[in-house]
Amino acid sequence: MAKGAILIASGPWPPEPWAAPIWAAEPDRPVFIWPDLADAAAIRYALVWHPPQGVLAKLPNLAVIFSLGAGVDHLVFQKDLPQVPIVRVVADDLTRRMSEWVTLQVLTHHRRAPAYARQQAARTWKELKQPAAADVRVGIMGMGVLGRDAAEVLVRLGFRVAGWSLHRAKVAGVESFFDVVGLEPFLRRTDILVCLLPLTRETRGILAMPLFAKLARDGPLGGPVLINAGRGGLQVDADIVKALADGTLVGASLDVFEQEPLPPSSPLWVAPNAVITPHAAAASAPEALVPGILARIADYEAGKPLTNLIDRASMY
Repeated sequence: MAKGAILIASGPWPPEPWAAPIWAAEPDRPVFIWPDLADAAAIRYALVWHPPQGVLAKLPNLAVIFSLGAGVDHLVFQKDLPQVPIVRVVADDLTRRMSEWVTLQVLTHHRRAPAYARQQAARTWKELKQPAAADVRVGIMGMGVLGRDAAEVLVRLGFRVAGWSLHRAKVAGVESFFDVVGLEPFLRRTDILVCLLPLTRETRGILAMPLFAKLARDGPLGGPVLINAGRGGLQVDADIVKALADGTLVGASLDVFEQEPLPPSSPLWVAPNAVITPHAAAASAPEALVPGILARIADYEAGKPLTNLIDRASMY
């Protein structure tokens, strides 16, 4: 039986690095790269990241959509999205990369790195007070695969870790808060807030001044810190600027923004104690992710059920 063709529509990412591992592993499988739709009816699988509006609707025999990044908001908000399964990328490489970035940012603020950088620039030799990890309360919003792994790493480093999600998540050594009623108690006990939520209608703009005001103010860092590697639509950039200026937040690490690339005119670039990275927390590496995608396709073609499916109703 001929293998189903694959379409790669990788948006701003070069498509060739995604095609190369497929050609190497399965040279007999047809691969099309957008905008090549010479045989749209042959395409069974779409590997996408921010695909052009309407392109997927042009594929009459499309069977499965694979999102090439951790988020799926670039898909679920599209009009005319075909009613076929959407598979999220779940790979050890991506998970480890996110946990590395989250851990780096937690330690950056915990160990006073921005303050020491200013002292270095001023050639000032002064030791700053350093709390123990066990005295710092980290809270992770979003306890999916990425959130759970980051929580486990931070627990091993000795931090007091809690997680919040819509449903109870059981992770050893992590205090669980869940549902709407659990959000405020979770915030009240959190010194460093890590956000790894998906972007949905309910979570859009959640990282704003009303939420920041509920974070703990009695911790050893002198105030709360925000770390966001979820989606840019989760946060209100102007509120983060204001919160850093007036002390509602004493620090922030941001990898995602309402507008990307972050405009040079954005005050976030120079906000006090802010760390800015260019949506690079967990880069999707084709050589690491494509083998898993091909394995899911092989399972599907063998009649096995797909895993890591998106629930369209919840949008993640």
